[in-house]
Amino acid sequence: MHRRKFSREFKLEAVRLVKERGVSVAEAARDLDVHENVLRNWTRELGADGSTLPPSSICSPNASSAGR
Repeated sequence: MHRRKFSREFKLEAVRLVKERGVSVAEAARDLDVHENVLRNWTRELGADGSTLPPSSICSPNASSAGR
């Protein structure tokens, strides 16, 4: 099995669901088909404005999740 990779934009939108819209981490993770811990890590990494996400961790999403 290979590791899925997600774009910076996908991560930012996922974090916005939790921080700005008040969706629980568990619910957002289910809706986006990512593990809860992955979403929690993104929330920690991104900080308030998304500027703390290191460029090396930014990759394009796989074809099955591109429309999310």
